[in-house]
Amino acid sequence: MSIRHGLLALLERGPMYGYQLRAAFEESTGATWPLNIGQVYTTLNRLERDGLVRPLPENDGGQRPYEITENGRADLAVWFATPINRTDRPRDELAIKLALAITTPGVDVKTVVQTQRTATMRALQEYTRLKTRGDDDLDLPWRLVLDAMIFQAEAEVRWLDHCEASLVRHTRTPRPTSATSRPAPEHSEVTYERS
Repeated sequence: MSIRHGLLALLERGPMYGYQLRAAFEESTGATWPLNIGQVYTTLNRLERDGLVRPLPENDGGQRPYEITENGRADLAVWFATPINRTDRPRDELAIKLALAITTPGVDVKTVVQTQRTATMRALQEYTRLKTRGDDDLDLPWRLVLDAMIFQAEAEVRWLDHCEASLVRHTRTPRPTSATSRPAPEHSEVTYERS
């Protein structure tokens, strides 16, 4: 996972300082990849050096918020538009990417899902072609690795289908804004027949 892109996605929501970014990152990703504050500030320094974020004046509490620049927005857009390469994924970057896409203003999440589905289907076709092209004397270790790649790609396509269905359900039923606005649970009577 690119911490850099995760922080840029969070800053697209508005200016934040380091501890806010860390908390928002963990909240957006379901704490699947906790960040330490040192990683956040080191990454912010690099982003500033590269012209992707700029620091704002310190607030009354002494924290220095950062905001994303136009170059940062362009870099983030390229990241969201580029499918994740399976060989570059030590952590589940795709799951984190979709979690951040849902909460980042201006990102078409359905397009992110479709772009990834297309890339994954291409990879699946290539793996299947490699498997059918080979002869029965293929090394067992290579065949098992190839099978693993096929199974992972198939699972990813099924998961992307699930994500797409979840997005449709989510847009149909708006989420309550607070605990007080949640509807009370319905109570129904259950009757049992004696046999």
